[in-house]
Amino acid sequence: MADSPLLILDKTQIQQKINRIAYQILEDNLNEKEIVLAGIWDRGYKVALRLQSKLQEISSLNILLLRIDLEKQNSKLVASTDLDESKWKNKVIIIVDDVLNSGRTLAYGLGVFLNTPHKKIRTVVLVDRSHKIFPIATDFVGLKMATVLKEHVDVVMDVPNEEDGVYLS
Repeated sequence: MADSPLLILDKTQIQQKINRIAYQILEDNLNEKEIVLAGIWDRGYKVALRLQSKLQEISSLNILLLRIDLEKQNSKLVASTDLDESKWKNKVIIIVDDVLNSGRTLAYGLGVFLNTPHKKIRTVVLVDRSHKIFPIATDFVGLKMATVLKEHVDVVMDVPNEEDGVYLS
């Protein structure tokens, strides 16, 4: 393992991945008027914000941005959202996170929506590490990469005095 983090995606490449995912989301939802981007706090929410911006640029979709707060270390689903359930009822929901590792975070994110009727649920991750222990599939992925368990993928976005990037350490 390297002593210093290895840059996997730079700022431009991150935006290219987000742009491509936005077009895929648009294509998957051509007949929709509104979708819900549910970003998992905090880096998944940052990815969702960028997706929202690009989708607003390329489509007429109304994009509702939802923040999901999870207690990721808890063995039971403990979650909250910044919008009432009535806002996402009977809509397309797209759960967004930065990195898929074990699948726990996306599984917990999915759990937020299981008791509410919806049209469909999709998942977005910027980086899929392929170490799933939960039965989670990603619908839209920026980069799929094989890593060893000891390695760490860190997504840096919108951090003051730091350049956006995806790093492997």
